[in-house]
Amino acid sequence: MLRTWSYAAWRPLLGLVLLVLGTLVLVPLALMPVLAVGIAIQGGDFGSEFSKALDQTKLTPASMLYLNLTLAGMILVTWALVRFVHRMRPRWLMSVRPGIRWRFFAACLGLALVALAAQLAVGAVLPSDANDDIGGTLNHFTWTTLAFAIVILVSTPLQAMGEEYAFRGYAMQAFGSLTRSPWFAILLSAVLFTAAHGKQNFPLYADRFAFGLLAGYLVMRTGGLEAGIALHIWNNLVAFGFGLAFGDVQTMLTATEASWWNLPLTVTQNGVYLVLVLLVAKRMGIDNRTRPPVLADQSPPV
Repeated sequence: MLRTWSYAAWRPLLGLVLLVLGTLVLVPLALMPVLAVGIAIQGGDFGSEFSKALDQTKLTPASMLYLNLTLAGMILVTWALVRFVHRMRPRWLMSVRPGIRWRFFAACLGLALVALAAQLAVGAVLPSDANDDIGGTLNHFTWTTLAFAIVILVSTPLQAMGEEYAFRGYAMQAFGSLTRSPWFAILLSAVLFTAAHGKQNFPLYADRFAFGLLAGYLVMRTGGLEAGIALHIWNNLVAFGFGLAFGDVQTMLTATEASWWNLPLTVTQNGVYLVLVLLVAKRMGIDNRTRPPVLADQSPPV
């Protein structure tokens, strides 16, 4: 989509650099007041709590809100890049329509739940170490639990959208415009998406890499971000929800290892979701290419 009449190779290259700077520098600095206010509301030693929040050594509702909003800020960064670097309307990031296709997005949200249910069904028959991070007893409910729950419900969907806009919305289009190869763009964006999650063992790396490949492939097949965003939202909501209810949210957020038994779960979820999305997209007549406007016949009457 970025390879239009205004295309020049320097535009996506500059855009990728600005995407990194915006995500790692500009947005975190702009949202510092949000973190400061949240820590002040929580109480305690402000300096110590602020330092722990920045390096993620102690996850609190305020620091989680700050992190999620920082990642959600990638939406605004990508909008600005498309508008000012590429001279296009930001809605072209979402789909070839352009803009979000709401009926298809709603359908994908439902399909993601089916895929998650299939994953949980398979997980129920696997050995217990397939879900090492989930305890067997329900955590005690506290006011901190409520605060975490509110932050997760409100900001996690935005965080998931931000990552999809950055990796499948802008980065994948930028790589594709440079090479004209959709598969190179899908592969490279998936590698960068996985690497952005930091240190991880092979099963966890494979899980995230597989999601990146799936989301990128669905962008190509469906012509938009709706399917990737829907699954990303539910994946994160369910993971943090289980962590809040049975385990520890910080452990879920900073996990670096997963069991090898996680691989069957990955294959199940991704496989079920892929088949369902492609079937529904075909049935709904979802476009994966732009449609040039049809001009009225301007020839004079005979």
